[in-house]
Amino acid sequence: MRHLIDIRDFSPAELDRLLDLADAIMADPAAYRDACRYKKLATLFFEPSTRTRLSFEAAMYELGGEVLGFSEANSSSAAKGETVGDTVRVVSCYADIIAMRHPVEGAPMAASMVTGVPIINAGDGGHCHPTQTLTDLMTIRREKGSLNNFTIGLCGDLKYGRTVHSLIAALSRCTGVKFVLISPDELAIPDYVKTDILDAQGLRYSETADLEAAMPELDVLYMTRIQRERFSDPAEYERLKDSYILTPEKLRTAKADLSILHPLPRVNEIAVEVDDDPRAKYFTQALCGKYVRMALILTLLGMAERGETSAPIPEVRAAGLRCRNPRCITAAEGQLKPRFKRAEGDALRCVYCEAKV
Repeated sequence: MRHLIDIRDFSPAELDRLLDLADAIMADPAAYRDACRYKKLATLFFEPSTRTRLSFEAAMYELGGEVLGFSEANSSSAAKGETVGDTVRVVSCYADIIAMRHPVEGAPMAASMVTGVPIINAGDGGHCHPTQTLTDLMTIRREKGSLNNFTIGLCGDLKYGRTVHSLIAALSRCTGVKFVLISPDELAIPDYVKTDILDAQGLRYSETADLEAAMPELDVLYMTRIQRERFSDPAEYERLKDSYILTPEKLRTAKADLSILHPLPRVNEIAVEVDDDPRAKYFTQALCGKYVRMALILTLLGMAERGETSAPIPEVRAAGLRCRNPRCITAAEGQLKPRFKRAEGDALRCVYCEAKV
């Protein structure tokens, strides 16, 4: 049984096959409309969502399957204090596959350890969002013809932006990709992404706070929202929320074939006037999300060609040690057994949220 908790759970070859399948479905959706007949998808969304939840539901319906679930924690037994583990154990009795979004980092990983059906991480706090990454990869590949040899600018909230973390992890396994990390210092990329991925693999990257200075070299610009819900201090959010606003004027020095992406929703970081620019691809990106999730559901249910499997995470015994990340699932659910993996040097990272301990 397979899960998708982190984009690196799928090998590069598997990702290529999944994207090929998504392209095939997009070209001829009618050929797949009964592929999941009598199958049920449970959408367990403990956090608000529009695009991700509806695209999962649309994907399953278009495959001929059925959907059950909830769209907020208050409408589930989590409001009564039920643990993630107990919730998924129960729901796996009713569904064939589960898509889960949770505000606590590592919750889908914890779910995958106890469930009897495939778990899809639909976003866990500020950690990662692998199905958005599949959407991004499909869009980039369709626009650029390849996932190799281009420069991508990632702009905005790189600290809490789980879509950014997953996308960097995925593109780190491609050839010739340069990353330009554009953010204020307060929202810079987390340590585990920089040291464990970018530095560890010797990838080309630069950091800047100046979007306009970086613009001329970019082939892809990935804009992100400054996320109010990730800030514990409202004053800090108010100070940073308008750090970057993409306007037609700021695109004057951009390449003619630039592709502008955004995981959505946007607030004001992309002016509506940019929507009419042919380089704006974020609504095309949303459409790709439905087809790539159709391909993922088929793959995890064993209804598509199966490829190689990723190696399990080697865990390290650390008696008495606990993760110090207050946003980790182990902080929210104290009965969970702490689990750790080796990072760079002698450092350890939490298996659930990847925070250094």
